[in-house]
Amino acid sequence: MIKNIASYIDHTLLKQTTTLSDVDRLCVEASMEGFAAVCIPPRYVSNAKKLLDGSNVMVATVIGFPLGYNVTDVKLREIDDAIKMGADELDMVQDLCAVKNGDWHILEREIVECLKPIHQAGKVIKVILESGILTDAELLRCCQLYANYDIDFLKTSTGFADRGASVEAVTMMRANLPKKIGIKASGGIRSLKFAKELINAGATRLGCSESIKIIKELRGKK
Repeated sequence: MIKNIASYIDHTLLKQTTTLSDVDRLCVEASMEGFAAVCIPPRYVSNAKKLLDGSNVMVATVIGFPLGYNVTDVKLREIDDAIKMGADELDMVQDLCAVKNGDWHILEREIVECLKPIHQAGKVIKVILESGILTDAELLRCCQLYANYDIDFLKTSTGFADRGASVEAVTMMRANLPKKIGIKASGGIRSLKFAKELINAGATRLGCSESIKIIKELRGKK
């Protein structure tokens, strides 16, 4: 039984048109509802840290977002900047071109290098796969790769691809990852029913831009 769905949610706003007033509202909502985190563009991390000071809500931001093909040195610079601004959690898109080319050694080098500063700073990393555009074989190979590293979460999607989270992807990920690695389902979660299905399949976090709608559904409100 899911007792507190709000505690699973990363209250998310990553549109290119995001404004500071949007982030202000997001932080107030997250604090009031007890969401796990807000997930926002890097430029607003410092603002969100100030707004959420004294709350239990974490500040998450994105790295290599949304396409993932930034070279590792660029991702490392983004990681350094995000940590300096105060980010608690970093959602990093893997090199999707490397996946499609079968260049697994590139992905290994990427995660090894990017984990170093994140671990040194005591921060959380969520590696974003984009499961909706991977084959089952590619998704399985990604799980097998990241199972060997001390990552905190494997995340289904950026929310920018044609297909986001699915129960099938979460089920496969849970079956092929150690328990210590959480699963963040993200992309297209717009209803309480779907949120519950993903949690029951093994998701331990949910990335949602429709978080308030889901909470209203929970309370029986329109």
